[in-house]
Amino acid sequence: MLDVIAYLGPEGTFTEEAAHRLSKKLIPFDSIIDILDAVKNGKVDKGVVPIENSIEGPVGATLDLLAHEYDLCIEREIVLKVDHYLLANKGVRLEELTDVYSHPQSLAQCHKFIEKMGLRAHSTSSTAAAAKIIKGKSGACAIGTLRAARLYDLEIVAETIQDYTPNMTRFIVIALHDHEFTGSDKTSILFTLAEDRPGGLYEILGLFAYANVNLTKIESRPSKMGLGRYIFFLDFEGHRKEKNISIILKEIKDRTPFMKILGSYPMDEWYKKR
Repeated sequence: MLDVIAYLGPEGTFTEEAAHRLSKKLIPFDSIIDILDAVKNGKVDKGVVPIENSIEGPVGATLDLLAHEYDLCIEREIVLKVDHYLLANKGVRLEELTDVYSHPQSLAQCHKFIEKMGLRAHSTSSTAAAAKIIKGKSGACAIGTLRAARLYDLEIVAETIQDYTPNMTRFIVIALHDHEFTGSDKTSILFTLAEDRPGGLYEILGLFAYANVNLTKIESRPSKMGLGRYIFFLDFEGHRKEKNISIILKEIKDRTPFMKILGSYPMDEWYKKR
């Protein structure tokens, strides 16, 4: 039986493309909060949300919601190569365009192209929503997907317009539980430090170096408890149920005022091929 998956809609988004790798039973939602609520309340089995991009970095909304608002788990990760296309109404020439619409992350990833074209940028809730908004507007265009062009009967007037190639986006699959051990896993955690002092973060990171465990990502976000106070997010190789990983996690828990395991899950094939 196929899982029911929530994704950031409407149809034609990159998140939908990532979600299609898991199931054909997809339900679009308007925001990341709506997706996490749907998982939490059992309306869907899982949800797919973006967490980082190779050009623009972390998706702050996803990190903050997992840290502060929801006790949900990362069950899987999906790495997707993202190419941005400029979409316009049929018959409109490139030089006639004046305004471009898209999700803030997509606008940022195509900043150089937008600046070169002299377009006024407008933020939308998703790339697909941008495609819907420009329908019938002669001077308007959208940054979106090939699928969005087909769905909303738009023309592709420019291809691969992102500032850097390859452009990769990492999505995470959110569920009520994480994944069992596979032998090729990653674990995500977050923690805070008791005080801002020299060597505080180094002591935590040193635990991984001492155990020869590879860190794949480190990120900090404001703790929302005052200026200069942060939450640290770590991704590292290994599963929380492995002995060496469980020892490290216990050490971090003992040395910090707050530590949360976001989940252990299979490493995406993209990382194995690098």
